Amino acid sequence: MYDSILLPIEDGTDQSRVMHHVSEIAHWSGATVQLLYVANTNRDSVTVVGRDVVDALEQEGKRIVEEAGKTLETLGVDYDTDVVQGNPAPTIVEYADQYDYDLIAMPTHGRQGLARSFYGSVTEKVVRLSDRPVLAARMDPDETLVFPYERILLPTDGSEASKRAARYGLDLAVALDATVDILSVVDDSSLGPDIRSMISSGESERGATEAIDAIVSEANDRGVSNVNEHIEHGAPAAEIRSFVEENDVHAVVLGTTGKSGVDRILLGSVAEEMVRTAPVPVLTISRPQA
Repeated sequence: MYDSILLPIEDGTDQSRVMHHVSEIAHWSGATVQLLYVANTNRDSVTVVGRDVVDALEQEGKRIVEEAGKTLETLGVDYDTDVVQGNPAPTIVEYADQYDYDLIAMPTHGRQGLARSFYGSVTEKVVRLSDRPVLAARMDPDETLVFPYERILLPTDGSEASKRAARYGLDLAVALDATVDILSVVDDSSLGPDIRSMISSGESERGATEAIDAIVSEANDRGVSNVNEHIEHGAPAAEIRSFVEENDVHAVVLGTTGKSGVDRILLGSVAEEMVRTAPVPVLTISRPQA
């Protein structure tokens, strides 16, 4: 399913857990891993060593990818390394497009707070900008990254973005012989109790049922037999996260519209919130590549 995986490396961050996870995927699929360090041009990094003018960040980047390469070599993974300059998130996306990578694998730290919400992380920006699948995995040492995925969650709201992600997730499930859970959340979290009581259960769940039925049909077409259907009520991201925590899910596959702008930054999306908070790897699938 994957021939080439792009794994950007951060400085000052222990990414060994993500590297081990990516190595397992690479072994399974026979993929080559490209280690990439982006020397952030938003920072002043040029200095003088002796009589030579050098870019300290580039020099540091070379050291970082070399060390990461030693880890992959120990794990028996085919890999290459590269160091480039640029603004990290767009540079990663452009690099993936230029060299046609099948998957971008990114770590996420799960930080919270107002600054976190406004500025976002490199991983979330890559999720927002990329037309390619992005695998985001948290680096919390208390959480376990499992591969092969034996249980994959496909949240759906009936949108084209969620249908596109579900098709990708079903193909992954076929390749891994994994169980699929299809979840649709009826978002009545903003409604008062009086309004919720006036809406019949059948009426509020009709759209969710139709969204699930569409994915079940896709699953049948692909020969996926082990499929479970679920409808929950509440705030989508919170319900998806609760389902993951309570049902031993190994990965979540979500669609993202890739929108940008102030509204996008302030309001965020279910996909980006899951990337930030899910205790398991999250695969985000954006619009089709041109």
